[in-house]
Amino acid sequence: MPFVDIRLAGSATREQKAGIVADVTRSLVERLGKPAAAVQVVISEVSTENYGAGGQLIADRAAHPSPREDANAAVSPQ
Repeated sequence: MPFVDIRLAGSATREQKAGIVADVTRSLVERLGKPAAAVQVVISEVSTENYGAGGQLIADRAAHPSPREDANAAVSPQ
């Protein structure tokens, strides 16, 4: 029985989470041949105030982006 644990920094809508569960389930059915009923998916939403990377809370990144993040934001998509 496949068990998938997904952690999101921040939150997602109910519709987004339903889509993630459907996509992950479909992938495991197709790739592993598992029955859809056997696939279990848990989505945990982690507050950006409770998660950090690179020595900084994710919540603080939005308020104080690093110079690299500022440079990436300035690049226009192609």
